[in-house]
Amino acid sequence: MINKIAASVAEALSGIQDGATVLIGGFGTAGIPNELIDGLIDQGARELTVVNNNAGNGDTGLAALLKMGRVRKIVCSFPRQADSYVFDELYRSGKLELELVPQGNLAERLRAAGAGVGAFFTPTGYGTELAKNSDGSLKETREIGGKHYVLEYPIYGDVALIKAEAGDRWGNLIYRKAARNFGPVMATAAKRTVATVHEIAELGSLDPETIVTPGIHVSHIVKIARSATQAGGFKSA
Repeated sequence: MINKIAASVAEALSGIQDGATVLIGGFGTAGIPNELIDGLIDQGARELTVVNNNAGNGDTGLAALLKMGRVRKIVCSFPRQADSYVFDELYRSGKLELELVPQGNLAERLRAAGAGVGAFFTPTGYGTELAKNSDGSLKETREIGGKHYVLEYPIYGDVALIKAEAGDRWGNLIYRKAARNFGPVMATAAKRTVATVHEIAELGSLDPETIVTPGIHVSHIVKIARSATQAGGFKSA
């Protein structure tokens, strides 16, 4: 019997290795799997490469992971904001490597990993510093139909940590509004996906038309409590 429900965050995150590439869902403060990030801190993996749209807020969540010195490199599109002081200090002191990726390119590089696309050409970044590799060399470019494009490669993850609204024991997931963001593409781009859910649905009760991430892409789900500020929930079929 397929049952992807983990008894705890610690159980779901066991086995993550030092040096792993971790894809973490979230856009600003929406859809951040904070319980999984806290669990990753407790789990102890180090020298991580983290892929996220942002680079942490305040002292919690991703910022706490950075502050603990667990991250070697971060790949993101929007690292600096009013309360990104943890990232700012680490980056300015040379303790954290940054790969800056335009937001659309970030989403497409993740989607390409899940879709089996070897590489793709995009006009975004052409003629800018973002058209360079980390070693300063120029990325491959091509003129297509009179436009100039940059070659970009997929971003693969060893594990994806995402936040969903509800799931069933097969791992099928639905999301809540903007909390969906990068979760679906990250789930397909990783070898292993762990998702938190607020509700566990009976098998067959989720409307197939609302399932965004099929269980085939999910390794474990963990039920977490809903905060006092989160109202409502999902409606079954």
